[in-house]
Amino acid sequence: MKKRTGNIWRGKNTLPQKNPLIYVVKIFSFIGRPLFILIIVLLKVIDFLVSAVKITFKKTLEIRNKIRFPKYSIPKINIVLLKISSPKIVFPKIRIQFKLNFYLKLISLLIIFGGSYFAGRYFFINIFKDLPEPNKIELKNQSQTTKIYDRNGILLYKIYRQKNQTAISLIELPLFVKQAVIAIEDKDFYNHPGFSLKGIFRAVYQNVFKNKKSGGSTITQQLIKNTLLSPEKTWRRKIKELVLSLMVEKRYSKNQILEMYLNVVGFGGSAYGIEEASQQYFNKSAKDLNLAEAALLAGLPASPTKYSPFGSNPLAAKERQFLVLQRMFEDGYVSETEKITAENFLVKFTPQQIDIKAPHFVMYVKELLVQKYGEEIVEKGGLEVYTSLDLSIQENVQKIVKDEIQKLGNLKITNGAVLVTNPKTGEILAMVGSKDYFAKDIDGNVNVTISERQPGSSIKPITYSIALENGFTPATLLDDSPITYQIPGQSPYSPQNYDRSFHGKVPLRIALGSSYNVPAVKILASFGVQKMIERGKEMGITSWNNSSNYGLSLTLGGGEVKMIDLAAVYGTIANNGKKINLNPILFIKDSRSKIIEETIFEEGKQVIKPETAFLLSYILSDNSSRTPAFGANSLLNIRDREVAVKTGTTQNLRDNWTIGYTPSFLTAVWVGNNNGSSMSYVASGITGASPIWRKVMDVILKNTDKESFNIPGNVIQIPICQTTASLPCQNCPVIRNEYFIIGTEPKTHCNFQNIPITPTPNEK
Repeated sequence: MKKRTGNIWRGKNTLPQKNPLIYVVKIFSFIGRPLFILIIVLLKVIDFLVSAVKITFKKTLEIRNKIRFPKYSIPKINIVLLKISSPKIVFPKIRIQFKLNFYLKLISLLIIFGGSYFAGRYFFINIFKDLPEPNKIELKNQSQTTKIYDRNGILLYKIYRQKNQTAISLIELPLFVKQAVIAIEDKDFYNHPGFSLKGIFRAVYQNVFKNKKSGGSTITQQLIKNTLLSPEKTWRRKIKELVLSLMVEKRYSKNQILEMYLNVVGFGGSAYGIEEASQQYFNKSAKDLNLAEAALLAGLPASPTKYSPFGSNPLAAKERQFLVLQRMFEDGYVSETEKITAENFLVKFTPQQIDIKAPHFVMYVKELLVQKYGEEIVEKGGLEVYTSLDLSIQENVQKIVKDEIQKLGNLKITNGAVLVTNPKTGEILAMVGSKDYFAKDIDGNVNVTISERQPGSSIKPITYSIALENGFTPATLLDDSPITYQIPGQSPYSPQNYDRSFHGKVPLRIALGSSYNVPAVKILASFGVQKMIERGKEMGITSWNNSSNYGLSLTLGGGEVKMIDLAAVYGTIANNGKKINLNPILFIKDSRSKIIEETIFEEGKQVIKPETAFLLSYILSDNSSRTPAFGANSLLNIRDREVAVKTGTTQNLRDNWTIGYTPSFLTAVWVGNNNGSSMSYVASGITGASPIWRKVMDVILKNTDKESFNIPGNVIQIPICQTTASLPCQNCPVIRNEYFIIGTEPKTHCNFQNIPITPTPNEK
């Protein structure tokens, strides 16, 4: 007889070692009496309803054009069926009355017992026929290695589970190790029979009504899932999991279950079990862990890839550790002083040496796979994942970043990142998240391409895309002069240009190409911040979630974005206004070499007009438009190639960007410091991100055909007077060929007299 007192189970289980079906029968026998009582109650209810209702059919037709409404009475129901009366024919009254008590009772019994039979047959045959033995809980399922390849079939990384775990008994572990796991994974572990109704209902609510993935599994259920069942996500497996949880709770004590769980659960990579995890992360036995280390490890099993301190976002591991400590404090396991001390403790990790190529990209792909298929399938399913990465481009880009960052040390720049994509398909060809994934001086494993940073002026094309669809043209004259905005509840806002000067009336083409700040802010003020936020989301920005956080500085980079999102924005422009989601996976095979997922490249969704996309590409590829700010011979100008490019630098010098593209290749580059400290100086177009961008583009474009941006049919090019943005007159001082969407071109001529004409050809 097992007795439960507080959080300790005493006594031994005396159930015989029998087939699992015996346990199922016992479970059903346990609920058999309530089920029988329920059936009797249902029969009584049916008998009452049938006896209470007397059905009478009455037909009445009279020789008058008069309609009588049906009469209702309880418990009798009188239904009058009416027809259009005839003046000559009289039908007799017909009254039919009968009872259905006996027949309804008989049918109800047949339905109830027939349904019960077929339901029971379904459950026993289809759910429990292959139920595993609970005593096999300590045996691990065989696992197969998942492999990630580049687009040419070159192996990048193997994902596998270590087959041999190092077991450790529960009594050897510090108390706070067990408490940390229980606090974050299953706070009611010692008080439930193997499953938690509260947790199940919470998970269903989050999944169905909040569209959020939420787990409701107890530690017992997780143990079952990791040892006895496959990782398939079906109701059939979930029911098995619940039944086996009851059986396991009957067979083993709570402490035995917790010990088995701690010895088999995955903690990331090849570390399975708390002892292996402790050795891998801290190079010590689990019995020597301190509170801070225990809290960090306890937070990993929920999502080892996401919360890994060696993953692309180590901050997530720290945040998870803080959550574990907070739960321990709330449950009374630690005092507030102990909690704060553990939070401030500097955890030192053992260096990880792994055989991996393109590590930032591989970890990015692995996280996507885990989100879709789950940790179990990714680490045990033997998948073959063929990605879009071109390893030859990747290795060249990695070397360029590492070499160039070494040259920028005197500018207080310690890190750089690059993303190369194909705008037509969204394929990621190269992803370099830092100068070196294994660099310890900068937290090199942080993947800057998926981190949020301020984009500076590189975000301006979003602003100008709206302007060009609302009456503005490349020739529209913008006023680059001082202005101050009085915003209620905030300090006055006076935008400044990067060169700290003003340039008077300038064409929109030059304002964008030379990246003047003041005209961009004035344009944004004309149509509002909310419209820019909406357009940004349409083009690919995912981080602008709360519009109240942003003001007019949004067009100068005041809202943080991810590099992968910026690549989607510029890819939309390069792809004639059609947005293509970035996708690093070409196809996936299962362990039997059957393709289970294949990317079908589509045209994408048209989010900006094709003519708007062309005008933006035309401006950004026009060297004369950027010459006033960058000079005629900057690194941004790739001669004999039509390449659109935009730079961006934040006001505090924390982020410097260069993003450029052709119709088939896009390269985004960032330089700065992971800790957010300011650089000492960056001359956009000369130092910082631009040299890296130029060298990467030279490598990519070498031995490729020249391309031009597609000119839509409703775009024309005509000569204009650049000084007035009107048609030229005889004495116009500056004449330039300019592109216009049909209907937006100027209709009047300028009016200059006795001024020599100075034609200015386009540098195309």
